[in-house]
Amino acid sequence: MTEMIRTESLIKTFNTGGNHVTAVGGVSIAAERGRLTVLRGKSGSGKTTLINLLGTLDRPDSGEIYIDGEDVTAFPEARCESFRRRNIGFVVQSVALFGDMTALENVEFAMRVAGAGRKERGKRAQECLEMVGLAKRMRHVPQELSGGEQQRVAIARAIAHRPLIVLADEPTAQLDTKMGLQIIKLFLDLAADNGFTFIMSSHDPEIADVAHKVYTLKDGELSDEL
Repeated sequence: MTEMIRTESLIKTFNTGGNHVTAVGGVSIAAERGRLTVLRGKSGSGKTTLINLLGTLDRPDSGEIYIDGEDVTAFPEARCESFRRRNIGFVVQSVALFGDMTALENVEFAMRVAGAGRKERGKRAQECLEMVGLAKRMRHVPQELSGGEQQRVAIARAIAHRPLIVLADEPTAQLDTKMGLQIIKLFLDLAADNGFTFIMSSHDPEIADVAHKVYTLKDGELSDEL
């Protein structure tokens, strides 16, 4: 398989209340194209910080991040923002949908932000909502959708611009077990059928049974613990 993203000795520290905290300490990982990679660990283990670094939302103090062979840590801020908008999709725990927009409009809006033309937006948004199983629900606003359906809209929004990688930070944390498993299966299906590269964080120990690759984080470092 082709390596889509790789990190080399990432370090990220924060000063909190005068204390020097290492959120990510020397982390080196890799994720392959068309696969689901999971960052597993308890709250405070460094998962979200690492997701933010991979998504170029934050910069490491040291180390490198290579996405599709490019060292994005070397990009100036303007290029980094443009690269992120075109090549990275995000799925967050809170879904963050616009409440006054239908599912279709939420996906179309994200595509407009990514620079897609009007004709492409409508066609692609419908296609992505069909891919996530919402063909009959795309005209509904978020409050008319279940939690699992809202997360599916968020996933359709994240993949609509055909990103190189999709980063999902605890996407199943607010769902029950059944819905959570459905979302994981959707990730696996989209990865297998469409070549998307998913990297998600989770505190669920059972996720190791279905993911293609799992990294466990503890106190900001990689751990061998299960």
